[in-house]
Amino acid sequence: MNGFEIDKREVRRAFNKAAVRYDAAAVLQREVCIRMLEKLDIIRIRPARLLDIGSGTGWGTRQLGERYPQADIVALDIAIGMLLAARGTSGWWRRLFAGNRQRHLCADAEALPLAAQSVDMVWSNLAVQWCNDLPATFAGLHRVIRTGGLLMFSTFGPDTLKELRIAFDGVDGYNHVNRFADMHDIGDMLVAAGFADPVMEMERLTLTYDDVKAVMQDLRDIGAHNATAGRAPGMLGKTRWARIMQNYEALRCEGKLPATFEIIYGHAWKVLPGKTADGRAVIRTPFKL
Repeated sequence: MNGFEIDKREVRRAFNKAAVRYDAAAVLQREVCIRMLEKLDIIRIRPARLLDIGSGTGWGTRQLGERYPQADIVALDIAIGMLLAARGTSGWWRRLFAGNRQRHLCADAEALPLAAQSVDMVWSNLAVQWCNDLPATFAGLHRVIRTGGLLMFSTFGPDTLKELRIAFDGVDGYNHVNRFADMHDIGDMLVAAGFADPVMEMERLTLTYDDVKAVMQDLRDIGAHNATAGRAPGMLGKTRWARIMQNYEALRCEGKLPATFEIIYGHAWKVLPGKTADGRAVIRTPFKL
């Protein structure tokens, strides 16, 4: 078994549990969402139907609804608790005037229950890192996007939580931090899935904390703790926890403990295919035969 395979049941359980306190802790997620929204300012698209994958408690979904008020929006999340929280945070007046233009769907991004060519735009903020098979996930997204449609997403890169990785190094033989894909590999996956000319960007954001317990509590509050198959069973003992704290304390800078997040942004378009399924080139002419 791959020790870094994501346990989807654990992911669902963690996000269901975190739904109530998620908004208070999701500072990073909102900041990344804001930066993604700013990128839309230079992208010309008016989607009739939009899919928000990993919609969580719906903060980003509501921003997209304000930007594209005429769009039908499907908010998809693997955790029903998140979707229930999203419905609860939408005021009655929002639901009244939104009519049937916003729907909630509990499903896994790796097994989309949507028809082919059914959405004009797929948006996903910090969610695809929970997928085990990224190439297959991107192929699935390509399937549901209409020709001429857009995929826009953010995810975590390999340097995410590098301090936590250092703190756990050598403590035991278990996985304690999820593994994240490299930006260039993700770009190659998008091309292999059929997307055209993906644009990839990366930046590092650092949050600071007073102590190690605050770091761990923040991760629990957003449901982002270790969900790999190779995670340690049960609780950490006092001896291991003391060693982790000692390792992390060595990284203290200007009185604070850093937690680095490598943020990868990507967007790509679905264009008309250049080849048929059997490899023959498609030649288009400006006239009808």
